[in-house]
Amino acid sequence: MSGEVAIVGGRVVTGLGEEFESGTVLVSDGRIEAVGVGIPVPEGARVIDAAGCWVLPGLIDPHSHIGVHEEANGPAGFDGSEVSSPVTAGVRALDAINIEDIAFRDALAGGITAVVVKPGSGNPIGGQSVAIKTAGGRSVDEQVIRGALGMKSALGENPKQAYGERKQLPSTRLGIALVIRQALLDARDYAARRDRAREEGTPFAVDLGKQALTEALDGTLTWEQHAHRHDDIATALRIAEEFGLRLVLNHGTEAHKLADVLAERDIPVIFGPVLSSRSKVEVREADPANLAALAAAGVRVALTTDHPVVPIGLLALQAAVAVRAGLPRETAIAAMTSAAADIAGIGDRVGALEPGRDADVVLWTGDPLDVASTVREVLIGGRTVHIAKRENA
Repeated sequence: MSGEVAIVGGRVVTGLGEEFESGTVLVSDGRIEAVGVGIPVPEGARVIDAAGCWVLPGLIDPHSHIGVHEEANGPAGFDGSEVSSPVTAGVRALDAINIEDIAFRDALAGGITAVVVKPGSGNPIGGQSVAIKTAGGRSVDEQVIRGALGMKSALGENPKQAYGERKQLPSTRLGIALVIRQALLDARDYAARRDRAREEGTPFAVDLGKQALTEALDGTLTWEQHAHRHDDIATALRIAEEFGLRLVLNHGTEAHKLADVLAERDIPVIFGPVLSSRSKVEVREADPANLAALAAAGVRVALTTDHPVVPIGLLALQAAVAVRAGLPRETAIAAMTSAAADIAGIGDRVGALEPGRDADVVLWTGDPLDVASTVREVLIGGRTVHIAKRENA
């Protein structure tokens, strides 16, 4: 328990569209109790003077590989993709996260308090993602927000390259779609046999991969689809419709070409990274204006650094670039806070300064979309976990 904390005097931006000049954020036992103007400060509360600062919810990166693709560790720190088989639905990103990855320090310095860590995109089906806080635990288990979150799947060049070089299935887009469909059909058959065994009281051998895929089929796990090109996005929509998957597009470089379809079906897009180069053919049309077009069409959007593709601490800088390209300011803030949390499936816990949510709060020296602004202080669960170093302090 962290007791009572009052953050007073700053410009409070809730992440839900509300802003309060000289506002107060009141925290009790790790959760937000009240937000607004003129809120009484309880006697004995720890007071944080935020005068001159902007006070925001902790930022969220809903697609990263932090902790499983470690900074400055070379091959020893790369545990993001189990490419020994095209389908590795049973693996969990949680089991490979090193919370001593120095990128977590960078995340805090960039105001990021929650991340979704996903397996890489070398496999058509790569495994299960997890949402965690970026600090606060003795082990990663103490930082978990939600352990069973989504199933990572990849279309396009990455699995083509990983398996095409071995001259094995899948080495084409045709083969990737086949592998995904067959795995889902096998999981559907597995579920039927499992349920029948339960009814009959007969033994049944559990297959962790197929079991996880049944949770994608029943909607417990989000289907997190890596896709850049519009034809891969069309394939993702086709497969999701065939199997009733709860689809979230990741990257979406050319998603603007199908924006009306995505809006009609309420398929959200975790867009980006915005600052990376056009390193392969399927991102040749990369442009932050594509994100603005998606939002204008009514598609729910969030932003990703895809760390380590773009360093995780630059999430807010990506939002600033997107605003320059036409993304509305309020949408850009939400794409790092409330919308990111909702798309990731953790909006009940994080993403906004709202009573009942976790007290993950960041004090910025100014507007976070101003590249000159820096993070002064970060609280997770009402506890200060990062204070910026000051010269001559």
